[in-house]
Amino acid sequence: MEKALVVGATGGMGYAIVKELSRRGIETIAFARTKAKLDQLFEALPNVHIIAGDIFHLEELKKAANGVDIIYHAVNIPYELWEEKLVMLNKHIIEAAKTNDCKLAVVDNIYAYGRNPGHKITEMTPKHPHTKKGKIRLQLEELYTHSGVPTVQAHFPDFYGPNATSTVMHTTLQNIIKGKKAMYVGDIRKQREFIYTPDGAKALIELSTLDHAYHKHWNIPGAGTLSGQQLKQLLEQITDRPHSFSQVNKGMIRFLSLFSRNMREVVEMMYLYEDPVIVSGETYEKEIGPLPQTPYEEGLTETIQFMMKES
Repeated sequence: MEKALVVGATGGMGYAIVKELSRRGIETIAFARTKAKLDQLFEALPNVHIIAGDIFHLEELKKAANGVDIIYHAVNIPYELWEEKLVMLNKHIIEAAKTNDCKLAVVDNIYAYGRNPGHKITEMTPKHPHTKKGKIRLQLEELYTHSGVPTVQAHFPDFYGPNATSTVMHTTLQNIIKGKKAMYVGDIRKQREFIYTPDGAKALIELSTLDHAYHKHWNIPGAGTLSGQQLKQLLEQITDRPHSFSQVNKGMIRFLSLFSRNMREVVEMMYLYEDPVIVSGETYEKEIGPLPQTPYEEGLTETIQFMMKES
């Protein structure tokens, strides 16, 4: 790979992918809607070219993908727009790849698997989505599978990391750095899994460089699991001060949904925080090698430092 395009470059995983590609010396186009944000994040990075554009304008996307070997798809849009626009968005990315004869590496979540099956999910675990958004994600998987474009599809648990702002972990950390009571979404006693975005970027880029990784799905886990109680203890160690957590449950989200369309969309996803789904990285480790897995203490420290600098 000599040249890559990252769409959704200003998001949490997109930012990490651009940084990792730049570190590897690969010519990279960072594509997102807001030029000011692109400049802020990437202006000083070597090998990175900035293009501001709208992914819903197909010709802009095709032009940005001209001459690239791989498109990294890290775009997301608000839940309330999924039914109307998510399929169109992904069709545009497929069309841009076909026009420019390049490959695709897709950042995906675990919604299509559905509820916790009682064990770690592998790539062979049947997908039985029970939510509207899970069914949409499964539809998109099938869209890529039948597109004719060589595609790597990677399933990740919840993100955390520098610039990963649209995440439940960011919601918790926002008040931690202010010394206020932190909001923790879900059952504080349950073991949950989060992936540090630089680790996710490394794993996806590694997959995208290997011919035998294409036309497959890959599950990429985080560095083990932790409960909200363990997270609280880690954050107290990192910041060297005590913290209190306010637990956000489904009932509270349902109440907020009376006033917010976005919260209405969050309600059906609360199963992920009350009965978490954990992924297995066994296939990656067997076929590719050791997974990038930054310990939570190190990843959280880096994330908090980034947030404090940005604020």
